[in-house]
Amino acid sequence: MASRVLALVTALILLTPLVIASRLTPDSRGLGTHEQLGGLTQCPFLVSTGHPCATCGMTTAFAHAAHGNLRASFLAQPFGLLLALACASGFWIALHVFVTGSRAQSVASPLTRPRVIWTLAGLMLLAWGYKVVSTPTPHEHDERTESWHP
Repeated sequence: MASRVLALVTALILLTPLVIASRLTPDSRGLGTHEQLGGLTQCPFLVSTGHPCATCGMTTAFAHAAHGNLRASFLAQPFGLLLALACASGFWIALHVFVTGSRAQSVASPLTRPRVIWTLAGLMLLAWGYKVVSTPTPHEHDERTESWHP
């Protein structure tokens, strides 16, 4: 019984960011969608350095993924797409465990191995590198659109 309750709590936790993201309009800049959540401002790292932080574009990627636009999600932040898909998959697995009492959660135990953790960390760094290269600096953005002002 306790494992079913834990599975339900897990499912709800994994579903929460997807539901929130589904209610947001993805920012066309590929970042900044989090500002729609209220009280949150532009990324301090972006403002101070002119370059996106490791999580810039995550909310935008989640919003695109929640709206079914996986290509735009990947372009906004590849690791954000991976996290959104992991949340969606995890939700369905946890819901299955809750409803059926299955031991499907044992599928997730290999995900805690150091090799997997290091691989995910490497993928996040690669996604950050992609974001740094693909995001115009404030000066470049001003020349193109005159709307970028971190």
